[in-house]
Amino acid sequence: MSEENKIREFEFNKGPNYTWRQTLKDVEIVIPVKAGTRARDLSILFLNKKIKVAYKAGGDVLLEGELYNKVRVDDCTWNIDDSSIVIFLEKFSTIEWWDCVVLGHPTIDVSKIEPENSSLKDLDGETRSMVEKMMFDQKQRMMNLPDSETLSKQEAFEKFKKHPEMDFSQAKMP
Repeated sequence: MSEENKIREFEFNKGPNYTWRQTLKDVEIVIPVKAGTRARDLSILFLNKKIKVAYKAGGDVLLEGELYNKVRVDDCTWNIDDSSIVIFLEKFSTIEWWDCVVLGHPTIDVSKIEPENSSLKDLDGETRSMVEKMMFDQKQRMMNLPDSETLSKQEAFEKFKKHPEMDFSQAKMP
């Protein structure tokens, strides 16, 4: 893939009236606001798959719709400065890229995203365990050795063979 076609995970993308960027864990949205806008002037609602950002007075809606995917509502935050609202959405699923923030808005080609390098310590326990298993299995296959599933079956078979009351003389191992 050529350098100019790659998208960095921290690069801003365009929405109708906002910019946004993402990592596998979260989405950051920046919405321009009228000069002098304060937090108390806004109504911001997060639901697990919906968002609404509007001015209280006049009700002008800045962003509203169904999110690309679920978010962890309790972990979503926002702040405001002189010229913009910055919204942080914590993704519910941290294993996929979003191709847009709100369904129906402009999309990006997620296959062009080039994530920052990360290490196993950055992953949650379940994901880390799964990645370590996949790495082990890949290494075993490269050395023409049994993968973790085959080793597990062999171990179970060896335990069963210790029972003299059972006949395993016709059993076949993969």
